[in-house]
This record gives sequence, structure tokens and C-alpha cells, in this order.
Amino acid sequence: MVQFNNSQKWSASEVQALFELPFSELLYQAQTVHRQHFAPNEVQKSRLVNIKTGGCPEDCKYCSQSIRYATEVQPSKLMSVEEVIADAKSAKADGASRYCMGAAWRGPKARHMDQLCEMIGEVKALGMETCMTLGLLDRDQAIQLKQAGLDYYNHNVDTSPEYYDKIITTRTFEDRLQTIGYVREAGMKVCCGGILGMGETQQDRGSMLRALANLEEPPESVPINMLVPIPGTPLEGANRVEPLEFIRTIAVARIMLPKSVLRLSAGRRTMSEELQAMCFFAGANSIFVGDRLLTTDNVEYDHDAALFDKLGIVEMLPDAEGEPASSTNEFRVAVS
Repeated sequence: MVQFNNSQKWSASEVQALFELPFSELLYQAQTVHRQHFAPNEVQKSRLVNIKTGGCPEDCKYCSQSIRYATEVQPSKLMSVEEVIADAKSAKADGASRYCMGAAWRGPKARHMDQLCEMIGEVKALGMETCMTLGLLDRDQAIQLKQAGLDYYNHNVDTSPEYYDKIITTRTFEDRLQTIGYVREAGMKVCCGGILGMGETQQDRGSMLRALANLEEPPESVPINMLVPIPGTPLEGANRVEPLEFIRTIAVARIMLPKSVLRLSAGRRTMSEELQAMCFFAGANSIFVGDRLLTTDNVEYDHDAALFDKLGIVEMLPDAEGEPASSTNEFRVAVS
């Protein structure tokens, strides 16, 4: 279903060599790549809303929405179209250009599809990009979402192929790649990334990035989450990723995925201004705005606005085709 682009395939040794570069050299190379494809001081803003909370049968060890764990999350039914549109209008007023809708399912059922497609059409009518994350899709569902106007489908791989079954056992890494393949076949853009801080090694982080960068068509959007340990989940006691290692991973991701928008996602609320600033310098250029993500708190809008003002960051706006402006220059970093 998903093929690797052999002409640009990254080897494990090349990726490890990036991680082992002196910190300042790594950031210099990452910023060089970043400037070849993006304006250096632009950051894209998205809003994420949980349109259906909790009750998920999967066993993802980080997730508060799994029915397998005793967390404070209370299951809810799918939001109405009217509720979604009201929230999307608020998001647009706060400066979000993309509206992302998430549902805690293994995958949507047939009875959900008409309502989901109506949501997409109504959000598109507001002039916003649309994104959904609904779990596993089949081919027909991907086509339905595309026909409704969905721009992006989010389906994270979460971690490396080697570490994956330490985090999730109810679906495989290959299951995720199959859904990404259906999304590509339907003609949608892919949003796909992972989570740092689940007990994985640096090699696992590199392997996850290799899996994304070596796809025949890498994701247009790559969320890099810092784990927010949730009480009641198996990872509630996980150790936080050391800040310099987090920045280093962002920089390696920028070099390996030069044309992808890299989003600082979950965990940003616990990041200092200095850490966020270094992540932007390393190549991150997207955030979620609003005080709530799916089930965890996010940075307040006013705090983001103040930080952007301090750093001279402005909002990235999509071009006429809904994509950030980028150059066509290819760049392959020498790591020897």
C-alpha cells in the first residue's frame, strides 16, 4: 500500500549521525533547510476539537480516552454539526486557519459518515482548511471524506516500528500505514507524527522519523508531541523528555522532512518560552491554538500571542492551493 522512495531513502546510520552532530551544528543545518522551504518567522495555527470523547476500545498506553484505563475522561456522543460550526467560527476568530476534528474511535462506522461529511462541508464554507482524525479508515471511507472536501487526515504512527507493540497491541504499525495509503489514494494530504517521552530510545525516535521520511510521499504535516502523562494510564509515571533532546529531535525532523510543516502539539503547556523558541528555530512551524486539545490543557491564546510578539513570529497563511509557500530546491545534509 505505502511504498518507500528509494532514491531519497534515509539509512539508520545517516539518521543517527544527525542526532550525534554537535548541537549548534545540527541547529544550523536545520535552520538552513527550514529557510529553503519556509519563511523563517511564520508559524501556522490550527485548532483541535474533540468531536467525540472517550469510549475507545484501543489500548494505546498514553491515551486517557481508552475504555481500558480508569481516567477522569467521561465518554460523550458525537457532537452535532451546529456545535462544531460554532466552535470553528470561534477558532477562526482566534486566528486559526485549519480546523482539526478528532473522534475517539477505532474507526468510524457507516452511520457516522454523513454527519462527518456535513461537518467538513460546513467548516470549508467558513474558509478554513479541514482535518480529521477518526482512527482506521477503509478505502471507501477515505473516498467519502475526500469527496466531502477534507483537506488533511491525521493518523499518527506514534513511535518507531520497533517500539510500537510496547505502546499499542490492538492495531499494528502496518494497519496505520494502510490507512495512510488509503488517504493518499483518495487524494488527501497526510498529517502524521508521533509522541516523545513514552520510554523510547533516541534510536526509536530516529526510526520513527525514518518511517515517515522514507515514504514515497512524506506527510505534509508532522505533529511532534511531548507526552502528557495522564493519571490512570500505563504511562502516568513516564519520565519527561530532556528539553535539549526534544529540540534535537525537532531539528533532525526538519532536516529529514524538509517540506513538511512540523507542529509542536501536546505537551506545549509545560514547555518554557525558551524551549518553544528553540523548537521554532530548529524548524517547528505550526501549533494548536486554544486552551484545550483533545483531553489535555493547552497554552492560553494570550500567552501564545505574547510569545509570538516577543519572537517576531507571524501567522503562516496558506497559498491559493491551501499549502504553505515553499521552494523547490532539494537539500540533502552531509552528515559525515
